[in-house]
Amino acid sequence: MANNEKTSKRVATEASKILRSRTASKIAKSVAGSALTQAPDHTSAPKRTVGKRRSK
Repeated sequence: MANNEKTSKRVATEASKILRSRTASKIAKSVAGSALTQAPDHTSAPKRTVGKRRSK
């Protein structure tokens, strides 16, 4: 597999649901886990500071 292949957000969401399911088989959970390891890392937006001003 190429290094640039990534799991889509939709597939990653479904894989997450499968992993949380009590009724999913071990094979289904294994495939779901594999899909999530290929998903891009979740990064949060940069935090803004409120009320701080630069001194001149």
